[in-house]
Amino acid sequence: MDFILNGQANGHFAGVLMQNNFDVNTLRPYIGRDGRTYITQNQGGKPVAVPIGNAAASLRKDEWIDLDLAVVAAAKNRLNIVQDVRGAGLTYNIPNGMGKTILETETMSDITAARISMDPAVRSEGDRPHYEVSGLPLPIIHKDFSFNARQVATSRNTGASIDVSTAELAGRRVAEEIEKLFAGSQSFAYGGQSVYGLTNYPSRITRTITVPTDSGWTPATTVADVLGMRQDSEDALHYGPWVLFTAPAWDRYLDDDYSTLKGDNTLRDRLNAIDRINSIRTADYLSGFDMVLVQMTSDVIRAVEGMQITTLQWETNGGMTLNFKVMAIVVPQLRADYNGNTGIVHGADA
Repeated sequence: MDFILNGQANGHFAGVLMQNNFDVNTLRPYIGRDGRTYITQNQGGKPVAVPIGNAAASLRKDEWIDLDLAVVAAAKNRLNIVQDVRGAGLTYNIPNGMGKTILETETMSDITAARISMDPAVRSEGDRPHYEVSGLPLPIIHKDFSFNARQVATSRNTGASIDVSTAELAGRRVAEEIEKLFAGSQSFAYGGQSVYGLTNYPSRITRTITVPTDSGWTPATTVADVLGMRQDSEDALHYGPWVLFTAPAWDRYLDDDYSTLKGDNTLRDRLNAIDRINSIRTADYLSGFDMVLVQMTSDVIRAVEGMQITTLQWETNGGMTLNFKVMAIVVPQLRADYNGNTGIVHGADA
């Protein structure tokens, strides 16, 4: 087992990271066309191939490309909430995220209203905002797999690429756990602080909604519920724009005809017509008939990114086993103001 405890590395994997200031590229060496070993380093914002002599590579560059493409392709299929957050530009990047465990932030209170008078010499009420510090853990989401040296040799002798199906599955598993963190169906705590998602965030606004399996439900009932959720957000001084994330169970009802006229429009069309709701998105890891209205601004939700999904490699058993780890540091940061107001409204059945 490789680990880092109290600044001390134990094991080859952890030792290499410690010696190189947690630069993960040191565990991504590749064989160049000249037979030498290289790693890629970021120099002046550009990737540069740097030859190294203290580590032997086992994979060629095109084999690394095949692995990375498989891992990233698998991951993209599962990051529905994360993709929307990223697409809205709501990201916060942490350089060298491997070297940090907690992100500290603070919330600021408002101040009292200004005074209206005819005399500028009259003093208004003195005031200053209050601050509160909170922390966000930065866990590593990771999955391991391995090849033996004979598998790599066989692929090269036959001219075929190495089998990347296991890498694809590992990438999918990492992506699923990230999505679960954002949805709130998975949680993580460290150092007295927690990572919260949309459905377990303590400051979220909750509303009981009527679901399609309830007696008397009609599509208009859901429209009224969503309008109520929007009003809840506005009452908390958050005015959009919003995305409405829905559990998969809603799909058959959202895409059914809204009115008695076939093909007139669907419930999804009707909800999309609500002012400042920009889109309706299915989130795989919302349960039951949950739906969450989220104001897509940085003061409500951000994706904190310390490391994109990355594959690392090291050898054991005298080079006979090639170990791989797909890993990422991508966590949700849900935010409320000093008074607990937020633009996240969670609708669920009673």
